[in-house]
Amino acid sequence: MLGLTSLSPRPARPSPSPATPPHRRPPPPGGRIRPTSAVSTAPSDGGGAADDYHSTIRSLNSHGRRHVPRKSLGQNYMLNARVNEELVAAAGVEEGDVVLEIGPGTGSLTAALLAAGATVVAVEKDKHMATLVRDRFGSTEQLKVIEEDITKFHVHSHFLPILEEKSRGKKKYAKVVSNLPFNVSTEVVKQILPMGDVFSVMVLMLQDEAALRLANASIQTPEYRPINVFVNFYSEPEYKFKVERANFFPQPTVDGGVIRFKIKDAGEYPPVSSNKSFFSMVNSAFNGKRKMLRKSLQHLCSSADIEAALTNIDLPPTARPSELGMDDFVRLHNHLGKV
Repeated sequence: MLGLTSLSPRPARPSPSPATPPHRRPPPPGGRIRPTSAVSTAPSDGGGAADDYHSTIRSLNSHGRRHVPRKSLGQNYMLNARVNEELVAAAGVEEGDVVLEIGPGTGSLTAALLAAGATVVAVEKDKHMATLVRDRFGSTEQLKVIEEDITKFHVHSHFLPILEEKSRGKKKYAKVVSNLPFNVSTEVVKQILPMGDVFSVMVLMLQDEAALRLANASIQTPEYRPINVFVNFYSEPEYKFKVERANFFPQPTVDGGVIRFKIKDAGEYPPVSSNKSFFSMVNSAFNGKRKMLRKSLQHLCSSADIEAALTNIDLPPTARPSELGMDDFVRLHNHLGKV
């Protein structure tokens, strides 16, 4: 029986781990956020002050404005410039690349991307942070800041003209590199991975547990879900490294984890008659995760037909969804399509 490939984390340079800052009390009503400790990082690359605790607070309090990170938007800002450099390296960003950054925050990762020579399209939902990033980098053709919710962002209309301009007659793909707000990770993965006509690579900072689950969850484990079938259908995921929670402000209750997706082009997708019907079948199968497939899929065809299809692909007629890898689901879908 074929299963999802379980990718072990590739050894990486140890993630920088600055000392955990002491507890930071929330600012008093109407007051300014005050720095209480420093986390040393690499020097700035010219995009403003170094991205440590003090400079992050100064940025949030810039121009007389006070900005408290909003938990509802998943705002946890990166304090360590070396972590940003690792993200850029994981995506292989180089001179002339076009990069989508989701939630640039104070612009710390933006600075690393620009320093690598990339043209950056930064999509920021928070009006204050969008203004902060524009102010930090000033007027440059390398950076376009768009104030919008990424889940409503029209990727093709923004990126295809840029890629066409830079292609010089050869097909060019963009990349996604982001210290992603944790609360939109699943939506972003589902939105971006099917866009193999636009993007070739996506590197995201997620909750460490989520990154490990997306990259390494295997069949017959509690972590195995329809999203794992989706991810492996559209990409080749690889867990890169862990980032300790002390690298963020405000400090979250979980560590971060970096995952790299090599996004497939449409010609590399598994052969199914319809992507929509395939994922509809997979989702239906997992709606009754403990049920046998002959029960959970009987709205598609008879139990006898499902049992026959399972037997034809060398699976027991009593198989449950957690026992099937992506290739198994593909073969099952194609057999049921002939019924």
